[in-house]
Amino acid sequence: MPSSRLPAPVDRPARLGRRARTVLAGLLVGFALLAAQAGERGDHERARAAVQAGEVLPLPTVLERLQRSHPGQVLALELDQEDGRWIYEIKLLQTDGQLLKLDLDARTAEVLTIQRRRGPTSPDRRNHEPTR
Repeated sequence: MPSSRLPAPVDRPARLGRRARTVLAGLLVGFALLAAQAGERGDHERARAAVQAGEVLPLPTVLERLQRSHPGQVLALELDQEDGRWIYEIKLLQTDGQLLKLDLDARTAEVLTIQRRRGPTSPDRRNHEPTR
């Protein structure tokens, strides 16, 4: 008769701080979303080639910098080329309920534009703020 004993617990690594967990979760979501958004293999290869050529910062670097200035959970991410310039488009949910859509220069991680949508009490209220 099989034993009903549960296996011994596995040693867990030290608990990560809240900020480290947020950054890690953002990185994982970002990688998954970037892969999903790339869609076709050609897009994925172009993005990889751009990172290797130094035209685009690696996604973990971009998200780390973004978390310093705009902490929150990454909901969606795209990497597009517009007029010869690579742009990361990121949707970010902040802890206060604000939804941000940020366009970042993919070479420098500089925030180019921010669109804010207030919390659920006013879903149609939007502000568009160029950062320059």
